[in-house]
Amino acid sequence: MADRRRAIEQIWRARSKRARAVRALLTPAELLYDTIVSARGKLYDWGVFRSEDFSVPVLSVGNLTVGGTGKTPIAAWFARQFIERGIAPGIVLRGYGGDETIVHQRLNEGIPVIATPDRARGIREAIASGVSVVILDDAFQHRRARRDADVILINADAWIGRPRLLPAGPWREPLRSARRATLAIVTRKVADRAAVENVTRALAHAAPRIPVVSVQLIPAGVTSTSTGQRLPLHALNGADLTAIAAIAQPDSFFRQLTELGAIVRPYSFPDHHAFTGAEAHWLAEQASSSDFVVCTLKDAVKLESLWPAEAGSLWYVSQRLKIEDGQPHIDRLIEDLSSSTR
Repeated sequence: MADRRRAIEQIWRARSKRARAVRALLTPAELLYDTIVSARGKLYDWGVFRSEDFSVPVLSVGNLTVGGTGKTPIAAWFARQFIERGIAPGIVLRGYGGDETIVHQRLNEGIPVIATPDRARGIREAIASGVSVVILDDAFQHRRARRDADVILINADAWIGRPRLLPAGPWREPLRSARRATLAIVTRKVADRAAVENVTRALAHAAPRIPVVSVQLIPAGVTSTSTGQRLPLHALNGADLTAIAAIAQPDSFFRQLTELGAIVRPYSFPDHHAFTGAEAHWLAEQASSSDFVVCTLKDAVKLESLWPAEAGSLWYVSQRLKIEDGQPHIDRLIEDLSSSTR
């Protein structure tokens, strides 16, 4: 599975002659996919396919690509903004792999988190539980549920200049689809500001009326899964780390650790990988001489119950959101949705 994922990534992103040739062979399928996606979108735009309305405001946080852009931490961040305003949020998501559901429950304890492929049904369940606003995690393409605001995320770490649609590339929709969004957020972990500016320029050309915000996801601390002990980030400076990541764009996570001054031994798995007990024991053996074994929160919620006690602590690196540009756009969006709940 991991080898197949890496092969697909190579086809999508590599500049080798072989990768370019495969992409060229996939171009007819890409054009067919574009035609189908565009036709479906027009049927919703024209009202042939109808969207269901709801009695509370609905905010969708989604993207245009396959793979990670920071949807889960940003959707959880929006939920906290509502909580701080005394507004009860609920999260609705497909729940692919099960990890995002548990991550949301960890990041915002006590709020309803409903996992179902039927987003409209999930919204109805959330409303029945008493929430005042619903946040859809990864629902930009799920237009059967009407939303009051659509936020799309584009990952500057994964930007390669020319969006290619499935199956020739990782894009679910062309960049022009950003026109139906309320707000675009360019995310980054380790990409430089020049990469963010490249994405922003492309968005300005494809969807000139959509406000753009840029944010960085940065490490916030290191936490033990067994004891809850928290360490400052400088504890990783000079440390020998075994780093585990079963996320999209795992190299961005590994680079974050390297930039903290750590010596990183990376172990990557496919996004949403379901770890087995045997894999946990194998990873613990590989890490026997490391100072720390670290992973993402998304991986920790799956590995913690499998991690052998004799191997010592498994640690996860939490991420926090730093808004770099466009704060007024986000403030306005939150205020508009908050006022709709009163």
